[in-house]
Amino acid sequence: MTANTPELSALGKNSAYITQYDPSLLFPIARAHKRAEIGLTGTLPFFGLDIWNAYEVSWLNLRGKPQVAIATFMVPADSPNIIESKSFKLYLNSFNQTRLADTDALLNLLGKDISAGFGAPVQIKLTLPEAFSQLRFAELDGLLLDRLDIEINSYLPDNSLLRCERDTPPVQETLVSHLLKSNCLVTGQPDWGSVQIQYVGAPIDQAGLLTYLIGFRNHNEFHEQCVERIFTDILHHCQPQKLAVYARYTRRGGLDINPWRSNFSSNQIPSNLRNARQ
Repeated sequence: MTANTPELSALGKNSAYITQYDPSLLFPIARAHKRAEIGLTGTLPFFGLDIWNAYEVSWLNLRGKPQVAIATFMVPADSPNIIESKSFKLYLNSFNQTRLADTDALLNLLGKDISAGFGAPVQIKLTLPEAFSQLRFAELDGLLLDRLDIEINSYLPDNSLLRCERDTPPVQETLVSHLLKSNCLVTGQPDWGSVQIQYVGAPIDQAGLLTYLIGFRNHNEFHEQCVERIFTDILHHCQPQKLAVYARYTRRGGLDINPWRSNFSSNQIPSNLRNARQ
């Protein structure tokens, strides 16, 4: 069987708007190939999640009345696949004219299909309209790198910019930038995000780190792959004792994807509160 690759997906192509339930629309892509590009083979140096939020979920009840919800999908980072996001959107659209008995029926179908696509169990939560007023916004905590007045001459990631002060005592820092931008691997369309870096180790040169992050501006790669590249580059070049990288990307097609990678446990997953730009 031919492996699914991004070029074979619905990205950049005209797509039929299917409104009756169709799980075949989901397009899994193996994580292994892109991980191999950055030297990730065998045991992963991190654990984590991809947190997907879907804001355009709708279906019909048995009497034909439309129902709406916001869905959250917690995808383990060690799942063998990602699902290409346009195919995820097309799949969710296929519920729009599908009659279901109740939210449990929807959750059962979502759980079965999406877990099969990612190749691992996916946790799913529905937020119904009566709870919409309880949703809140928050920004990523940390020292803002964007305060630095730096000069930029390159807009591709250069991991040689990542430096640390190895002769000084280790520090515990949380650094944040809202200047992350990468591009879709296939279409080149912009993906905007904020990124939080938590670490314990030799102090990382903040100007170099910010310049490195801005370097993703002309880089074509899926969200999950960008975060794993950032994590791997910092781990290799700065060798922190502890490291976590969390990015919250703005939505496209009614979906936002928020990858988190960490090599230490705080017994908490990162907050899924929506940022202002999401």
